[in-house]
Amino acid sequence: MSTAVVTGGTRGIGRAISLELASAGHNVIALATSAPADPLDGVEARICDVTDERQVASTFSDIGPVDILVNNAGVSGSNRLSRTTLEEWHRSIAVNATGAFLCTRAVIDGMLERDAGRIVTVASIAGVEGAKYIAAYASSKHAVMGLTRVVAAEVDGTGVTANSVCPTFVRTEMTVATIANIARQTGKNLAEAEAALAKATPHGRIIEIAEVVEAVMELLDGDHNGREVVLDGGPS
Repeated sequence: MSTAVVTGGTRGIGRAISLELASAGHNVIALATSAPADPLDGVEARICDVTDERQVASTFSDIGPVDILVNNAGVSGSNRLSRTTLEEWHRSIAVNATGAFLCTRAVIDGMLERDAGRIVTVASIAGVEGAKYIAAYASSKHAVMGLTRVVAAEVDGTGVTANSVCPTFVRTEMTVATIANIARQTGKNLAEAEAALAKATPHGRIIEIAEVVEAVMELLDGDHNGREVVLDGGPS
C-alpha cells in the first residue's frame, strides 16, 4: 500500500483529495495546523505547520517513505497593492511557496532513491497570469510554479514526476472568505461580490472541488512530468 501525504488535507480541496486517495486504497496522511472538525474516513490527520522547517522535518521523518505528495496547503487574500501589508505578503509566501518547498524537499531524495514517486502541487491560475488586487497571492503562486518546474526538471527521466494543477476560483471556504473581503472592500452585497468574482474568471464561473480532485488524480495515475493543468472553468 502506497503512502500519500496531502498538505492542507483536512478541509476544502485537500479534504476531498485525501478522501479520494483513501477510497483508492492508499495510506493517506492529511497534514493541517489544527485537528479536523469532522473525521475523515480512512485518513490519518496529523498536526504540522508546513511553514515550520523543524515541524516538517520531524513529521516526514516519522511518516517514513512517501510515495505521493500533494502540496495543497494554501492561503488567499486580496487587497490593492498599496494597501497590501508586509504581514500579508510574508504569510502568502510562507504558506503557498515555502510550505511546498519544505515538504517537497523532505520527500524528493527518497523518491529518487526508489525511482518512484508522484508530486502534485495545487497552485492557481494566479500562478500563470496576473490580476488586480492579489499581489501577495499571485506572487506566492508564481513562486510555487517556479519551484514545481525546477522539480520537474530535476526528476526528468526518472520514475518520479512533478506536476501542477492551476484552478481559478474554487467553491471552498477560502473563496467564501474572498467574496466576503470583496464585499467589504467594495460595498457590494455577498451575491453581487460572488457575481463579480465569477465574472473575473475566464469562463464566468466558480469551479467545483470535484473538478480539481479529478485533475489531481489523473496526474497521480499517469506518468506525465512537468504538466501544468489549467482549470479555468472552460471545457476540458
